[in-house]
Amino acid sequence: MKRLVLAAAILAATLGPQAAQNRDLERWERQARAVTIVRDDWGIPHVHGKTDADAVFGVVYAQAEDDFNRIETNYLNALGRLAEAEGESAVFRDLRMKLFVDPDRLKALYAGSPAWLRALMQAWADGLNYYLHTHPEVKPRVITRFEPWMALSFTEGSIGGDIERINLARLEAFYGKAGAAEPAAGGRDAAEAAQRPATDGANDEPSGSNGIAIAPSIAKAGRALLLINPHTSFFFRAEAQMTSAEGLNAYGAITWGQFFVYQGFNDRAGWMHTSSSVDNIDEYLETIVKKGDRLFYRFGTSDRPLESRTISIPYQTASGLSSRTFTVFRTHRGPIVREAEGKWVSVRLMEEPVKALIQSYTRTKARSLQAFRDTMALHTNSSNNTIYADADGNIAYFHANFVPVRDRRYDWTRPVDGSDPATDWRGVHGIDETPLVLNPPTGWLFNTNNAPWSAAGPASPKKEDYPPDVDAGGEHARGLHAVRVLEGRKDFTLDSLLAAAYDCYRPAFDTMLPPLLGAWDGLPDGHPRKAALAGPIGVLRGWNRRWGVESVATSLAVYWGEDLGRRVGLGPRDPGELEADHLVRKATPSQLLESLEQAVERLTRDFGTWQTPWGEINRFQRLTGDIVQVFDDGKPSIPVGFTSARWGSLASFGARTYGTKRMYGTSGNSFVAVVEFGPRVRARAISAGGQSGNPASPHFNDQALRYATGTLRDVYFYPDQLEGHVEKEYRPGPNPTP
Repeated sequence: MKRLVLAAAILAATLGPQAAQNRDLERWERQARAVTIVRDDWGIPHVHGKTDADAVFGVVYAQAEDDFNRIETNYLNALGRLAEAEGESAVFRDLRMKLFVDPDRLKALYAGSPAWLRALMQAWADGLNYYLHTHPEVKPRVITRFEPWMALSFTEGSIGGDIERINLARLEAFYGKAGAAEPAAGGRDAAEAAQRPATDGANDEPSGSNGIAIAPSIAKAGRALLLINPHTSFFFRAEAQMTSAEGLNAYGAITWGQFFVYQGFNDRAGWMHTSSSVDNIDEYLETIVKKGDRLFYRFGTSDRPLESRTISIPYQTASGLSSRTFTVFRTHRGPIVREAEGKWVSVRLMEEPVKALIQSYTRTKARSLQAFRDTMALHTNSSNNTIYADADGNIAYFHANFVPVRDRRYDWTRPVDGSDPATDWRGVHGIDETPLVLNPPTGWLFNTNNAPWSAAGPASPKKEDYPPDVDAGGEHARGLHAVRVLEGRKDFTLDSLLAAAYDCYRPAFDTMLPPLLGAWDGLPDGHPRKAALAGPIGVLRGWNRRWGVESVATSLAVYWGEDLGRRVGLGPRDPGELEADHLVRKATPSQLLESLEQAVERLTRDFGTWQTPWGEINRFQRLTGDIVQVFDDGKPSIPVGFTSARWGSLASFGARTYGTKRMYGTSGNSFVAVVEFGPRVRARAISAGGQSGNPASPHFNDQALRYATGTLRDVYFYPDQLEGHVEKEYRPGPNPTP
């Protein structure tokens, strides 16, 4: 009898995993039959499901078809598992994530989530796992099976979340060997960080995005318009449409591996996020007390136990996986991340993954201003401002969605005393307590990552009406440019809004060039520089401050401006001072001219003449599907007219050299869309390169030329628009069938 029981147990243990796998496969195949994927002639997936969960299953399956590597890398970063693929250099990046992202906590949060949200997360995991099952040739670097709770690790689609604002070098100095350099970057912002040169900050490409909303009152057709223009590292998001029989119908840019449209529109409303300069992360100086073998932290008149736990970080080596183990600490506010002033420093930020995922998803189904505002009441879109427009004619600017209520007696720009209970947050400011613009009389509003005090011209919020932590930023050249192209217009159309978004004026040089010209004019006759720089000065003096591929003045101005930034540096600015004003205020006449000499010398050395058109220098190139791109002057590339955002170009192209003579862009305009709302949505869009990360795909680089020229494609939002533009229609599976 005992032998029979033992045999049965062995058989059950053997068959159990296989039975579970069979049940999974049956569930995946059943859901796949409820999904239809239509690829249009740009390779963009239009995914339809009977339920929202079906649509989620289909859209992540389609994303995996296009670039599984980017999906996995995003979740390696989000889960703190990047070092398992990239080695020891990523250990402290993983530790930073794991201070906040604990799998056991996420599993518990998943179990307690609303049933409808659990269904979406299960469908998300199932779609990715079914893709791996049906594509055995795809070899994940680390994650061979996705679990539904993992979706809670990456709930907000920005290029760098709040956690990534914690300094890695300081974290390593505290938990690792002191004074170590910051590890190499990986994960969501890998392309941007790894391809950014070490600088003093003077020539760093500004990050952020552009959003513009136009009210019916100044639109030629009497319909609201929306510009969606995120500035991220290229290929960070791809386009898709998600529809279901449960009312889902959203189109736009989806960050790889997520199951919601991050920036886009549905049939009635649209939304665009821009990175905010809100101050919503705080540091606390903790008084640590040791009692016996336990650590406590002072809080008021009592000492609270300091929470500690052990985190193991596996990392890849030449001989396989190794690991480092850390004992980490946390107060009721958040984890200890560094040491300062002889005290340990804890950090507090928004940690609400379930609410964040609910907000990110439900806003895609919000079809009215009130419904959209209801999603904003969750207060978990922590790092963004939002521009909104809808078919009812409403336009709105919502400021950063998470602003803690703080005691105003303290300087929150510095670490505060953690032992003082008065430094605890007291909830979050409501929507009406932060800058908000609804249907301004100007008929327009915008944000370009500048402060909200110019968001709607004279109808903008007033800085003095809000506490300082609501926005810690200021104005910049892009903001001035946006006002210039918006004010006084009464006849906006899709075409003219797009033209405004690509307006080639660069206001920074209005400030910067007059001192240069004056420095040259002030040289005495016969001075060597007078004759040597006469030609370049003549070109710059006659320049209309507009970029273009044929513009020699643009080449001179950019090379001169970059050298000037390196020569004088940025340093502390006066309150409200723009970067361009700061540079020319600091520079001496001799430095202004020396930088022009260097620009002329560099152009001549690299291109044979300083009279080199901008398009010969500034290029778009996509050679491989690697997250960190490679560039080669000897291989095909495309001229790009627009320039860095730091000079005020609304159409942003962050480019530099990579051991090359030409400059290649890696960030800036990554997705651009203009949308008109009405009885039917009309939209045009473009994505840098193309939909696919596979160089063998026809959609790897088929949008590049349109991208470089600002020639947007029509968006096929309705089934009748797709007619004649269908490349393939199929259901997910090993043998795609109609």
